[in-house]
Amino acid sequence: MNNQELLNHPLFKGIDENDLPAALALFDSFEKELKKGEQIFHAATVTEVMGFIIEGRIQIESTDYWGNKTIIDNLGSGKVFGETYALTGKPLMVDVLAVEDSKILLLNPKKLFAHNEGRGEISSILIKNILKISMNKNLHLSQRIFHTTAKTIRGRLLAYLSSCVPAKNPAAEFDIPFDRQQLADYLQVDRSALSAELSKMKADGLIDYWKNHFKLL
Repeated sequence: MNNQELLNHPLFKGIDENDLPAALALFDSFEKELKKGEQIFHAATVTEVMGFIIEGRIQIESTDYWGNKTIIDNLGSGKVFGETYALTGKPLMVDVLAVEDSKILLLNPKKLFAHNEGRGEISSILIKNILKISMNKNLHLSQRIFHTTAKTIRGRLLAYLSSCVPAKNPAAEFDIPFDRQQLADYLQVDRSALSAELSKMKADGLIDYWKNHFKLL
């Protein structure tokens, strides 16, 4: 991800190109490369840094006492995660791990509140941007409630797949970021029952799919 791509990102909106190095310095940022399956944040621990995905994908998940896993979200390049925990200092309620080889930028948002002589305007812009990102993420995560509210597996699948359809091209085909087990975990249903329901929906002419590639009919 080059400087122009960073400047076009909501996190750095309003930052001048000449001020980008200063903005990154204010965050005390550093890059980290991750292997598939490597954990970034652990539940019940505290983090001072938030993550910015440069390339690859990460997954946010929750595991209960008995080992049952729930996938909260799956994020790709350009997405931000962990900002609320980094700012509040509260223990994480989730695990965050790379689901493919990835590169992330780790940033400390609390550094923005320190006295930064001559850089107060940059700090102010970045703080506002983080708040906007956090609010938009809350709206996005609340959408998950609609994906898991339906009592039937078909209802949950229809709610989730409908939300994946590109708004500008409703007839378009699309890929989802989950394999079958991950999709079952995300929708909180049994994998075998999920696969059976997908086959029924295909036979009923509601959808067509191949692996994680879907089209609504």
